Amino acid sequence: MKKLLSLVRLDTKYCDYLRKFDNKVPYNYDRKELRPFVGVLFKVNNCMYFAPLSSPKPKHLKLRSNLDFLKLDNGRLGAINFNNMLPVTENNIIRLDLNKDSLTISEEKYTKLLRKQLYWLSRNSEKLYNRSKKLYDKYMAGTLDNSIAKRCCNFKLLEEKCEEFNKKICFKGKL
Repeated sequence: MKKLLSLVRLDTKYCDYLRKFDNKVPYNYDRKELRPFVGVLFKVNNCMYFAPLSSPKPKHLKLRSNLDFLKLDNGRLGAINFNNMLPVTENNIIRLDLNKDSLTISEEKYTKLLRKQLYWLSRNSEKLYNRSKKLYDKYMAGTLDNSIAKRCCNFKLLEEKCEEFNKKICFKGKL
């Protein structure tokens, strides 16, 4: 069964907040117009997660996919980094509109890449879900290979901090 996936960006303040508790939280370079922190949105154990995408690089063609790293189209479309997946809510994401007209040639080129990545991810959604769930479950159970565990964000801690951050947002919104 294929599941609907979304490409989103993360709120910079949210990423900065999480990074206070886990230095493996990637930086959200939203100041670079052509390289926003884009990832795929999906659910793991009833928690919404964001997994960052990487644009294609020559090294992706040589690297092997493993539990925390999945090459898209054998690396030709980049990769997805499950070790850096972050818990999110609707408050923390900015949905991407891949159908709007781009203003520059480079924006159009980047949008084409994102469309191709989303198409590949959607066609391989079961692989994405199975891999992310297996990584998550092994991490939470403490049975993940140590070399992979060292690269992973602390999912349990970040889920708690996600809840804290979003409670603060709700509280501030009611003032």
